[in-house]
Amino acid sequence: MPTPARPPFAPLANPVRAYAWGSGTAIPALTRTPPTGEPQAELWMGAHPSAPSLRDDGAGDGPRPLDRLIAEDPEGELGPDGVKRFGPQLPFLFKVLAAERALSLQVHPSRAQAEAGFAAEEARGIPRDAPQRTFRDRGHKPELICALGDFEALCGFRPASATADLLDALAVPPLTPWAAALRHRPAGEVLPAMLRHVLEDVRPGPAELAAVAGALRRVAADGGPYAAACAAYARAARDYPGDPGLVAALLLNHVRLRAGQALALDAGVPHAYLHGLGVELMANSDNVLRCGLTAKHIDVDGLLAVTSFRTGEPPVLTAAPAGSSTEPSPDAAQGASRAVDAAGEGIEEVFPSPAEEFRLSRLRPTATPARADLASPQILLCTAGRARLRSTAGHTLDLLPGGSAYLRPSGEPVLLTGAGAELFRATTG
Repeated sequence: MPTPARPPFAPLANPVRAYAWGSGTAIPALTRTPPTGEPQAELWMGAHPSAPSLRDDGAGDGPRPLDRLIAEDPEGELGPDGVKRFGPQLPFLFKVLAAERALSLQVHPSRAQAEAGFAAEEARGIPRDAPQRTFRDRGHKPELICALGDFEALCGFRPASATADLLDALAVPPLTPWAAALRHRPAGEVLPAMLRHVLEDVRPGPAELAAVAGALRRVAADGGPYAAACAAYARAARDYPGDPGLVAALLLNHVRLRAGQALALDAGVPHAYLHGLGVELMANSDNVLRCGLTAKHIDVDGLLAVTSFRTGEPPVLTAAPAGSSTEPSPDAAQGASRAVDAAGEGIEEVFPSPAEEFRLSRLRPTATPARADLASPQILLCTAGRARLRSTAGHTLDLLPGGSAYLRPSGEPVLLTGAGAELFRATTG
């Protein structure tokens, strides 16, 4: 008998990373699984070699790691264009992120910085898994985070005058000279000097940091313009006692997102996620330079070299209908979007991002079948309701909240239905 045709989609079984900052309940609530009693910080969907998703094509050989499946048949899994553009690997990593307390303050390098840093550390013979290693691969790591509920983050340097006002309101003597400096000197000079001062030169001691934490609680209780930000910083001080990165955190914008709002994080932008549940999409890289709220290695010289010291409030993003004038306009992405629009009457909304490695969109299918196939690989994650995928060969797959599927660019039409469902789609840009 002939071998049955392989369906163009298959469910994923995804690993959960149990980092200390994670929530014990948010991911289990989404995936409808019992809590483990440990913090469940990230649900990884993709082919990262350290924690690949498992995929079962129903061929009888059981679930297999997605990275191995891609290595065995790159063009079949990624499409010829995907292999030509990004090589024989999935260029993005898709996550559900659940933060109960602050993640480390961090910055990601540009592609050129990553390639130079990786080559330099290779030449110095630093093992890639060494704690002091900074550049673990040659890639950059742009990111996009979309909130699934109320979500708090720190992102980018606050305008200098506003940071000076905040430091004056705290009225902690070691910080007062920096407030004056921010008022009278260029922020591009003051901010790197301040980071080096607190992370390397002086490193404020427990008494000074306790004084900062006390001042944060006082300003938070006063109910003024910086109350919400200071309450967030005070929680970080509680969660990371004695960490000088607290002072670095004071320099960053405090951002509160509602469900469906997003932040795009390009190279050089300092950031930290503080609390909440969201979907995160990023280039498939491990390159992170930390600047506080962590026990891990901090490379101060490397940090200052890659950080952008531009100031201003970060734009909060919302999704726009696919193919609209507000969506980024690579031809391949718009062509794929129009396929969905033609059959599904605009069920797809796209979050703007300039990254070529990834594109994040939200799908709200109806009872009318809509085309869900693309000329590039994709991962679909269901966050609400029930959605159904159907191929022209008759294969079907139902996705419930927390369920995900990998769709190969097979050329076989795939139809999506599911009135009341919500899905997020990760694909290439």
